[in-house]
Amino acid sequence: MIKFHRYELKVSIRNIRREANDQLKSMQKSKEISEDDEKKFEKVVQKYTDDHIKKIDDKIISKEKEI
Repeated sequence: MIKFHRYELKVSIRNIRREANDQLKSMQKSKEISEDDEKKFEKVVQKYTDDHIKKIDDKIISKEKEI
């Protein structure tokens, strides 16, 4: 049960990352941001994604130890 929730949370976070990257691409195409800025922000989005997935993993591991 817990592993299913972990999977669902990770999928949700990855969907948010995809939406953010799609928005960055759209902004770059419409010249709202430069290509360099797009790449820089993609790295920031990836870092947040990685950080949140690690937090989820840490919480799940902690809960599994409790049980």
